[in-house]
Amino acid sequence: MRVVKLFMGMAAAVYLVLMAVLFATQRKLLYYPTHSYVPLHEFDANRAFQEITVRTRDGINLRAWYAPATSKPFTIVFFHGNADSLHSAAQIADPYIAAGYGFLLTEYRGYSGLPGRPTEAGLYADGRAYLRWLMSRGVGDEQVFLLGHSLGAGVAVEMAEEFHVRGVMLLAPYLSIAKLAQVYFPFFPSQYLVRDRFENEKKIAHVHCPLLIVNGDNDHVTPPAQGRQLYALAQQPKEFHSLPNRGHNDAFDEFAPLSMDWMRRVNTEK
Repeated sequence: MRVVKLFMGMAAAVYLVLMAVLFATQRKLLYYPTHSYVPLHEFDANRAFQEITVRTRDGINLRAWYAPATSKPFTIVFFHGNADSLHSAAQIADPYIAAGYGFLLTEYRGYSGLPGRPTEAGLYADGRAYLRWLMSRGVGDEQVFLLGHSLGAGVAVEMAEEFHVRGVMLLAPYLSIAKLAQVYFPFFPSQYLVRDRFENEKKIAHVHCPLLIVNGDNDHVTPPAQGRQLYALAQQPKEFHSLPNRGHNDAFDEFAPLSMDWMRRVNTEK
């Protein structure tokens, strides 16, 4: 009996230690920033891009790539996933720029050699700074479409709640980081340990603009069911698409024409 109690005590101690480690390292598990940066003029990106500098209200100097609109009166503001960067996400902009849309490829604090460390509050501050910069250049909020992929969906939803934008597009979104954490670490009370929560499920009903949600049905990073659940919680007008045989990072080729058709219809129905 003493051996059993000793074993149970040791197991409990190991469990608590592992839970403490999970809590202490959670931001390293959530954010995967790239610390290197290749200047735009040295990188093989769309020639329409220009590098811009934006300062947040908490004093962080950010860097982003911006292509002004040409034949379309709208600009897409893109918030990328947790392991992306300006360089890895740049080609996503190509079909939109070719179609005449403006495109603002944002970058987060702590990524691509930028100062600061990424946090939920920090990413929201970054998003606000980019939108205010864009509006200071004469692009009104009604001329903005927000596009969030994976982690960036949380930033896009928050910005859509704060700004009166024309529409929101979410690719591979999630209910909340807390709900995702519980999927990844089911043996711990993970959803209660999460600090950066990105609670899309609580905010989506407060988004009062056209919404597009798209999931790859073979996504093994963000469960497609969470995209469907988020869609069910959203207000009209809304649209949902499931892309057959597409995963988390290979859906952009199909997403681009689908999203541009959706934007065209949103603007026609205005």
